[in-house]
Amino acid sequence: MGMSGATNGCGAGEYIRIPEDVEAGLGKEAGKGEGEGECPAVLRWRAIRWWAQVAALGILLAGAAAAAVVFLGPLVIKKVIAPVIEWESRTFSRPVIALICFGAIAFFPSVLLPSSPFMWMAGMSFGYFYGFLIITAAMSIGMSLPFFIGSAFHSKIHRWLEKWPKKAAFVRLAGEGDWFHQFRAVALLRISPFPYIVFNYASVATNVKYGPYIAGSMAGTVHETFLAIYSGKLLQSLAVATTQGSFLSVDQIIYNGLGFSVAAVSTAAITIYAKKALQKLQADDELESAATTINFINVLNRGLWCNVNS
Repeated sequence: MGMSGATNGCGAGEYIRIPEDVEAGLGKEAGKGEGEGECPAVLRWRAIRWWAQVAALGILLAGAAAAAVVFLGPLVIKKVIAPVIEWESRTFSRPVIALICFGAIAFFPSVLLPSSPFMWMAGMSFGYFYGFLIITAAMSIGMSLPFFIGSAFHSKIHRWLEKWPKKAAFVRLAGEGDWFHQFRAVALLRISPFPYIVFNYASVATNVKYGPYIAGSMAGTVHETFLAIYSGKLLQSLAVATTQGSFLSVDQIIYNGLGFSVAAVSTAAITIYAKKALQKLQADDELESAATTINFINVLNRGLWCNVNS
């Protein structure tokens, strides 16, 4: 307990006691971080500077990506992508291509292998409508198999998630609340940057039911499916133009440029929304949990008080 020299009303050498809660409060005030208690102008300037750095980095990365696409893109398309597309169309019939795409998208996630190239292939070969049907049906299997396989390793996956407590906190949102709450949490996790293959197995560490899991997963991957189909169609257009020794027409450039921009902006906006919604969902759950704990303590105290009085 802290002691302090007296000033008013106390003789020399006398001391007064400072209550522990006051002393603790003074200690907290003295130990405040550098960012706390600063004027809004300073905080606003720091935010502006941070966003300026992010913008500069984004411009730099965009420039590097544009240079890579301009100088390396045609070479890669001509030497790799165009021959693969030509070999595929010459070797396999459309039903066989559909079976290959379906099998890869359905079973590759179970062995932690990416299936995006086969989504592009489905987009190239079957377009938006049939490509969407093939990819969606295959993804329903690709997200279900890890869910049932991972159920046999529930404790191991749970221990593995404990190594990343922040990510685990978001994953556990999927197992809380009623059917709609679980559906919403799973859909937001699918839209967010959380790795698709990892979540297939990590979801079993929660109490999420299969119904809201698969429904939320299908709803949360619709944008990804259309983006994959669009990417496949774009690669096909570039490959055809490169093989013919020409380039895209002005109309094609405008169409593909606008389409890519809309897809990129939409994906970024949806991802940001999902991340904020997940944070809000987590905060609401923490408040609800705290309120439940307080209510339980109040009920317990009332019970003890009644027992003492009786």
